[in-house]
Amino acid sequence: MKNSDALVLGIETSCDETAVGIVSGRKLLANVISSSVVEHARFGGVVPEIASRAHLEAMQSVIAQALSDAKVSIKDIDAFAVTAGPGLIGALLVGTSSAAGLALALDKPLYGVNHLSAHIAVDSLNSDHKLDPAIALLVSGGHSSILQINDLTSDVKTLGSTIDDAAGEAFDKIARILELGFPGGPAIDLDAKSGNPNAIDFPRGLTLARDLIEHKYDFSFSGLKTAVARYLAKTPDHLRADVSASFQEAVVDVLLIKAIGAAKETGIDTLIIAGGVAANSRLRSLAQERATKADIQLRIPPMNLCTDNGAMVAALGSLAVTQGLAPSKLGFEANSSSGITTPIF
Repeated sequence: MKNSDALVLGIETSCDETAVGIVSGRKLLANVISSSVVEHARFGGVVPEIASRAHLEAMQSVIAQALSDAKVSIKDIDAFAVTAGPGLIGALLVGTSSAAGLALALDKPLYGVNHLSAHIAVDSLNSDHKLDPAIALLVSGGHSSILQINDLTSDVKTLGSTIDDAAGEAFDKIARILELGFPGGPAIDLDAKSGNPNAIDFPRGLTLARDLIEHKYDFSFSGLKTAVARYLAKTPDHLRADVSASFQEAVVDVLLIKAIGAAKETGIDTLIIAGGVAANSRLRSLAQERATKADIQLRIPPMNLCTDNGAMVAALGSLAVTQGLAPSKLGFEANSSSGITTPIF
């Protein structure tokens, strides 16, 4: 199947969002999300069993709403795409089972796609710019990576990744220490707006000369987390907003030092920032400032397409259809720990 205007319905259930997106080629027609984050907040993090049950309860209504928003029927869909990994295995199985049932019943092709690649594929929507080659900074709750995108559906090279906490995990942990609630990223971003980002000189992990020999494009945020905890213990009269702003500045600074560095070294002049942390206001503004200075074209998805969504899954499925790639075999297995080097299952 090869169709640049195919109607593709994408299903995303890797964590706590039940999401369905519908695209026609690179045009976004619908993007519906049902989140169970409120149910997880009182536990301070996502509870897999609660997430899986929430997906089961929301799936039919989310699909129906997406079809209504796109003004199409389920029989109009040319192909289905679904997140097959990485993610919570129980949550993934709800999505893959739903998508497989629809594809089988309607005799339509099904593409199992990589959640991480899908975050980058959302860059293709509502635009006609060239997608690759590009350097991608992928930053989310569980992943922080720098990637060289030669072909998003078949050739993705990992240049660096986190060796401990991902950026999103660091935000959640520091937000918990500061008693800002869950999820931590938006809470710290908001709190930091009234703080001084230069008030506290928190460490920038893996940026010393000796670190760059072995970990040029890798990240480490566990030391930063420890530094913040120690500062709070030693400074009981601290201003919380200053802590939030200074912590956020340290994370953003490191992410951009390495991402801009990768673009310069490879000679690739396009940088895509994707994933949930890409919604952070300081990351977005400082990235634009540094990319402009380095003469690098910066692309960041709209805020509503940074966090987990069905549109990104449909987008990657649509790229696969457009390139005439063979669909996945029915019965493919969900993989909770799959790497980004396998964009299509």
